[in-house]
Amino acid sequence: MSTTTPEHDERVAKLTFAGVYPHYISKIEKKGRTKSELHQVITWLTGFDESKLLELIEDKVTFKTFFEKAKLNPNAHFISGVICGYRIENIDTKLTREVRYLDKLVDELSKGRKMEKILRTP
Repeated sequence: MSTTTPEHDERVAKLTFAGVYPHYISKIEKKGRTKSELHQVITWLTGFDESKLLELIEDKVTFKTFFEKAKLNPNAHFISGVICGYRIENIDTKLTREVRYLDKLVDELSKGRKMEKILRTP
């Protein structure tokens, strides 16, 4: 089912959220979206509030730790499509799929998608 390799999954697990976060910020701000909108999206996916998010950035946690601490939104499984060359719904490695969920939400935010669509509001 998965098109990711164990090496790819290992690389993803070892990335730090703090290392990727500035890229998320610059990607969305270039398209006229705000840091507060980014935090809204991250909070929806992970359950982290602003202070917890900043703490995880400061602690330079890996994506593995980041998602171990997260309480994933029950509607996260509705996130689908292709991101970074992978079809999200076909990724069977849980952590890699969760990281791609976040990538996809950031991508949708930067493309100007309406917040209620990004947050999979019924």
